[in-house]
Amino acid sequence: MGKGFSFLAGATIGAAAGTIIGILVAPRSGAETRAMAADMANDAWDNARDMYDQGVEQARAAMNDFGPMMDAKTDELRAKVDLARERMDQLRETLNDAIAGGTVTPAADVEVVPAPEAAADAPADAPAAAPAEAPAEA
Repeated sequence: MGKGFSFLAGATIGAAAGTIIGILVAPRSGAETRAMAADMANDAWDNARDMYDQGVEQARAAMNDFGPMMDAKTDELRAKVDLARERMDQLRETLNDAIAGGTVTPAADVEVVPAPEAAADAPADAPAAAPAEAPAEA
């Protein structure tokens, strides 16, 4: 407790000495100093309010820009997904035609199940065409 008490006593004595010296050498009267301190506090408050208002405006502008930007990106992504689906359908048709024509045989671990519309159109001795399934992971 000796070190903590001596530090606290030294800090208190130093603060008191600083206050006394500040009062003795102050170039202004107390009323002028208080008015100046009040003006500085008001200026600081006004600056803080202005910064807050600017921050609110920037946040509102960002929110207003975010919605349309998100809509544009969503539309772009949907277009890409649709394009990928169309390409997958084209590839599936090409693969089915190749399997039905006998130019490509499915892998040994892929079971080819006839599609309902392909089974009705296919001759009895032709292999059935259906989308290939991915091999099961063991």
